[in-house]
Amino acid sequence: MWMFRVFLFGIILVVGAYTAPVLINYGLLVLLPNFFGEMSQFNWQGQFNLDFLMFLLMSGFWIAWRNQFSLLGVLLGIGGVFLGAPYLAAYLLYLSFHAKADFSAMLLGERIDKS
Repeated sequence: MWMFRVFLFGIILVVGAYTAPVLINYGLLVLLPNFFGEMSQFNWQGQFNLDFLMFLLMSGFWIAWRNQFSLLGVLLGIGGVFLGAPYLAAYLLYLSFHAKADFSAMLLGERIDKS
C-alpha cells in the first residue's frame, strides 16, 4: 500500500507542478474553448481530449457511485470531473488511510459485504 500512496502523492506533485505555470501563463478562461475546440477539429489532440474527458466522467461517476449518489457524493464526483488526476489521487490517498489500507473498502465504500 505504501507504494500506491507514493504513486498517488507523485501524481499530485507532478501534475500540480505542471499546472501551476500553465495556469499563471494562460489562466483558466482559455481552458474550455481550447479543450473542446481541438475536439471539433477531429485531430489527434481532439481525440486525446475526448478520451481524457471520458476518463474524467468515469472518475466522477465512480466517486458519486461510491458515495451512493448522496449530495456529498455528487459534489465530490463533480470535483472529480473538473479537477482531474490530482483530485482523484488525493481522494484515493484519503481513502487509503480511512479504509485502513483495505482496497475493497476503498473501491466499494459501504457496499462491501461485511459477512
